[in-house]
Amino acid sequence: MFEIGFSEMLVIAVVALVVLGPERLPKAARFAGLWIRRARAHWDSVKSELERELAAEDIKRNIADTEKAIREGQFRLQQQLQETAATVEASAAEVKSGLDATAAIDKPQTGPLAGTSPAEQHNDAA
Repeated sequence: MFEIGFSEMLVIAVVALVVLGPERLPKAARFAGLWIRRARAHWDSVKSELERELAAEDIKRNIADTEKAIREGQFRLQQQLQETAATVEASAAEVKSGLDATAAIDKPQTGPLAGTSPAEQHNDAA
């Protein structure tokens, strides 16, 4: 943040010694150190709180994205299920109509020649 080199620190120390004097300088240095520690602690607290809020926001965003993906997947799955059901119903209708046609062809005949084969029926009719 602040880039203070050794030479600037030396100038500040000399000015502080001249202005405050040797009796009050240690007390002023402790006081300045205390406030610097408090400022750093407060800054670290604010920084960690901000990081937690950003992490929470990121987690919320991830949850929302996941929920959206699940809803889209569910919608696609329902569409595929409906398409499959329609295909199965169409196939079942085809099979049923084929079975009905086969049953109509294989239906036993009633009448005087009912138990005989077609060749026997032809010979009996002649």
